[in-house]
Amino acid sequence: MARALLIVLDSVGIGGAEDADSYGDVGADTVGHIAEACAEGRGDQQGLRQGPLHLPHMTALGLGLACEASTGRLPPNLSPQGALKGAWGYGVETSKGKDTPSGHWEIAGVPVTFDWGYFPNTVPTFPQKLTHALIERAKLPGILGDKHASGTAIIDEFAVEHLRTGKPICYTSVDSVLQIAAHEETFGLERLYEVCRIARELCDEYKIGRVIARPFQGTPETGFKRTGNRKDFATPPPSDTILDTLTKAGHAVVTVGKIGDIFAHRSTGKEVKPNGNDACLSAAIDAMKTLPDGGFVFANLVDFDSEFGHRRDIPGYAAALEAFDGRVPEIEAALQEGDIVIITADHGNDPSWQGTDHTREHVPILCFGPGVKPGSVGRRESFADIGASVLAHVGVANPGKGKSWI
Repeated sequence: MARALLIVLDSVGIGGAEDADSYGDVGADTVGHIAEACAEGRGDQQGLRQGPLHLPHMTALGLGLACEASTGRLPPNLSPQGALKGAWGYGVETSKGKDTPSGHWEIAGVPVTFDWGYFPNTVPTFPQKLTHALIERAKLPGILGDKHASGTAIIDEFAVEHLRTGKPICYTSVDSVLQIAAHEETFGLERLYEVCRIARELCDEYKIGRVIARPFQGTPETGFKRTGNRKDFATPPPSDTILDTLTKAGHAVVTVGKIGDIFAHRSTGKEVKPNGNDACLSAAIDAMKTLPDGGFVFANLVDFDSEFGHRRDIPGYAAALEAFDGRVPEIEAALQEGDIVIITADHGNDPSWQGTDHTREHVPILCFGPGVKPGSVGRRESFADIGASVLAHVGVANPGKGKSWI
């Protein structure tokens, strides 16, 4: 039995990217700064968590050692106690950008070598040609926002006017993205998706990586809250990923969370899209229970990024890491002889950093399973080594980028 489970802890970077200065991120270190904050009491929140960062299972897999190899600093409370249980290392991103598609595509064997398009940090931010075409084709009364903004803040700013006028809220960030927020009930979820499909076509001219539907619910009296019905409309990868390679070779593929959206639903097999880290992890574990020999489960846990990184919420991020760590034994219990699990990330999102955007960082690589020999896999010069190792483990030739450590 040779099966693989790949879990992307969205934005759980471990600092140290050599080209961070090009992105304004010199010194960013998601896990390291969270651990330091928790050790100093800045990660405490009544009713949520207290004390030093407690990740015993990932520490036993080598997380602290991966952090130390990446930055030269061992984060507080992440020193392994006793024998290691997994292979560990860190990955260096070669793709341009620090966004979700770049990170995931490179993990899957397709580094991004071209320049994404971005919208300027001006008001308005979107080109008039794009805005006018979207309004005309989607039959909209207009749009609101039209600027760089935090997703939660811009909903609070424009939700009441959105309800009054029926105009969707359009905004962007430093990522290659156009996000469209609308009330799930008054505007309609399917209508929002259709507006995003139109925007996806219009954004191709500008080389924008994703259009994201951001539905929300609520009233002025109760407040507004985004729902779990987010949907990403991504441009497809420019060449075959490991998902394509596995599918063509006849291997079973299950994708969990927003993986299907990120890869434009190409060769994404059985797609399962629950809401939240816990539900996505449960779905991934369940998929392993019935996965045939040679099968692959690819899961993304987005809450680290969307709920805590972008919101610069150190206690919330720390609690989410601890919650995931507490479920590592469940992952181990679902494994059969010959299985491997790889835990990694796609970029950083240091909640102690300025602004609200992703940070350019190395990512951890933690590999474990019944037959995995503990020890260092070293510095991997591309995230593509992760995908190459998945292919090597399930016995499929790698036609693309990356070098397996297996």
